[in-house]
Amino acid sequence: MPSSTNHVLNCIAVDDEPFALKLIMDDIQKISFLKLIGSYSSPAEAEKALQENSIDLIFLDIQMPGVTGTQFLRSLANPPMVIFTTAYEEYALEGFELDVIDYLVKPIPFERFSKAANRALDQFKLIKEATPPSPEELFFFVRAEYKEIKIMFDDILYVEGLKDYVKIFLTSQTRPIMTRMNLKAIETKLPPKLFCRIHNSFIIPYSKIKSFQRSQVFIGTTPIPVGDKYAADFRKKYGHAE
Repeated sequence: MPSSTNHVLNCIAVDDEPFALKLIMDDIQKISFLKLIGSYSSPAEAEKALQENSIDLIFLDIQMPGVTGTQFLRSLANPPMVIFTTAYEEYALEGFELDVIDYLVKPIPFERFSKAANRALDQFKLIKEATPPSPEELFFFVRAEYKEIKIMFDDILYVEGLKDYVKIFLTSQTRPIMTRMNLKAIETKLPPKLFCRIHNSFIIPYSKIKSFQRSQVFIGTTPIPVGDKYAADFRKKYGHAE
């Protein structure tokens, strides 16, 4: 597969059907910017690989015994990019609700497979080439109410995600700012040393935490839930942030 980029995506394939898994592996190996790290017949095996390797992309079957592909994806606190590979069209809507890169229906023509891989590469470039906020930067901009609004990092109480919108609660005003972004997108704008995602729907600044328990933190008097899959990571990071 021709490619002018130097980017390489580390990927794994997950499918309980050996023949289907082999076809996906063969297609991966035809594309120069994909590096196959491993192939697995169950999500449990794949989860171990994700813990031990830096994985950028998963080719993931949906209908598998025990844990389905969608259940597996929902269980990951920080999932890599995902391309679903399945024999069933009816999961497409759920797939795109999970922000997957593409949804491929078996049997998969190589041309279609290649197109999906290139979509993943484009997304990978956007992530890698995005400029993170430097230590000198103290603010960012969001679009709300038909204008660009400047938000200071130290003014943020917490951020709540609502499907395709986020609410940004501030110390300087009672009404939150609502902007059309998903939580993952706004997470990339926030310095990880200052902010932590603690739930599917919430990001908080370490500096505004008044107290915390196993299942929730308090921003002032406001309780914010800590999701099970974020709890261990939060405790680890908060210990270093203090």
